[in-house]
Amino acid sequence: MKLLQLLLILIFCSISAQRVLPFDTLRIKEVRDLFADDYGNIYLYKNKDFSFTKYDSVGKQLGKLMFTVPFRVQGVQNPLSIALFSENAQEMKFVDQNLNEIQKIDFKQKFTYIKHAYAEDLQQIWLLDESTKRLLQYNFRNDTTINSYPFDASFDDLIDLLVFENKVYVLTKNQFKVYNLKFEKLYEAPVENGKRLRRENEFILIVAKNSVFKYIPEKELVKIFEDSDVQIVEKNSLAYFEIRGNKLYLYSLEKIRDKVQTVIESKKNDTEKTVEELINEKSEKPDMLKLLDEIQNLGF
Repeated sequence: MKLLQLLLILIFCSISAQRVLPFDTLRIKEVRDLFADDYGNIYLYKNKDFSFTKYDSVGKQLGKLMFTVPFRVQGVQNPLSIALFSENAQEMKFVDQNLNEIQKIDFKQKFTYIKHAYAEDLQQIWLLDESTKRLLQYNFRNDTTINSYPFDASFDDLIDLLVFENKVYVLTKNQFKVYNLKFEKLYEAPVENGKRLRRENEFILIVAKNSVFKYIPEKELVKIFEDSDVQIVEKNSLAYFEIRGNKLYLYSLEKIRDKVQTVIESKKNDTEKTVEELINEKSEKPDMLKLLDEIQNLGF
């Protein structure tokens, strides 16, 4: 049944509406990372010159940042306040929708050495202090450390960290791990070429080099998108994006046809027939996260 589910994912990936976005290949060349907000804006980060540039959907430049040291972009889900962290500079910046700096936090003044920082909201940051091996909940508005938790793990292969509802999600070079705040491991799974974590409603997604995974809490990790030929993959709530051959592609994910929804709801007692009908529905482009949930409700 797992194989059938994977087959269904691959079929729908292949029939999703693909189109090339009007971006000059020179802009795409040497891009290290790609981001897309829910307003259709595209963000490109280049490690060669440490530049972070924002474009609209037709390729018009809306803003640009030039750094002197590497910065890690946390995400663009809130384009009004984008968080960027630099381990080299030991600071975090917040920029607005035009990529103008609105706030800078210097960790050197208060902490020994911060390995990673995750901005939970516009008041609190979760900090991994490498020197003390602790996870700190820090309110930067009033410069107060709210909580401190032991985090006795290797920091060397850490790629990304996210905290949500008292759970710590950790992405390393080869694994995805989930802990509670007592540092008790709740889940672990191998992940190759992982790049970053992001939250989509109550689910945690892992964006890898050429794939996207969805974590079903304390159960399993499901691959929801894959293209082995791409350089970079990104996802917002409406579509998948990928850079392939110095071109930027968009895969639109529309709602599942009402007929398929009706079949799923009314024929759960005829699972094999229902899945077959889903596979044969190739004229519409689905929202894959919802599709996975509906298939799992059938008992797979």
